[in-house]
Amino acid sequence: MTEEPIFSLRNRWFTTAVAVTAGIAVVSATVGFLWLPTLQADARLAGMWDAICSAAGIVRAAPNESLVVQGTYQTSGVIAFPETMENASAISIGRGATLALPCTVCHGARGLSEADSPNLAGQYPLAIFKQLVDYKSGARVNAIMSPRVAGMSDQDMRDLAAYYAYLPRLPGQHPATAGATPRIVESGAPMRNIAPCATCHGSVDYKAGSAWLEGQSPVYLAAQLRAFATGARHNDINQQMRNIARGMSSAEIDQAAQYYAGQP
Repeated sequence: MTEEPIFSLRNRWFTTAVAVTAGIAVVSATVGFLWLPTLQADARLAGMWDAICSAAGIVRAAPNESLVVQGTYQTSGVIAFPETMENASAISIGRGATLALPCTVCHGARGLSEADSPNLAGQYPLAIFKQLVDYKSGARVNAIMSPRVAGMSDQDMRDLAAYYAYLPRLPGQHPATAGATPRIVESGAPMRNIAPCATCHGSVDYKAGSAWLEGQSPVYLAAQLRAFATGARHNDINQQMRNIARGMSSAEIDQAAQYYAGQP
């Protein structure tokens, strides 16, 4: 007695299995690519191909351009690379020192503020340059900084950044008597998609364009986090800080601000 090979069209079990599998695949594709996209509350699909593209995550042209919502505010256009502000010359630093004379009123004679303005001494040059460019473009707005930066050239802003980065940085101070490091700073909140502050702002790692936070005013830090949370400040790249700040509680914002404000 002979038996048909397993992988043979004459084997009814094999053909039945293939037919059932193909049927499941077709039904699944129909449900996933055609039916489910039409259930979206804001679905504006022009046809079957549009539904398939939507399910696949492919960017589609808007079916009605009048429905596209335009941003009501300027966003940061700075492209940040670690090498952008490296190797400043002595001439650039000296020129920056001259340009910084009017800045001493708020940021201190040596870049250390006594008026709850940010300390700039030892700050990453790219962080300073980015904020100056954002003030000039309108991506970040401040009643004092915006008009002061309006007349600066790109070289002026680079020289200022080079000068302040050259000054001695104010180190942080976190003695054991100050208590444990806040969890939001040390380990973040993974369940809320919040990374530890130190992964971008120094100590553990540094992300290009991020600021050194150690020794900053707690009033300034808390105010900026709340501005990000409400959207009043929106010059962060890809909304990274806004997404983080929105997920933080008011107590976590104050804890982070107080932790980084520790000074010798």
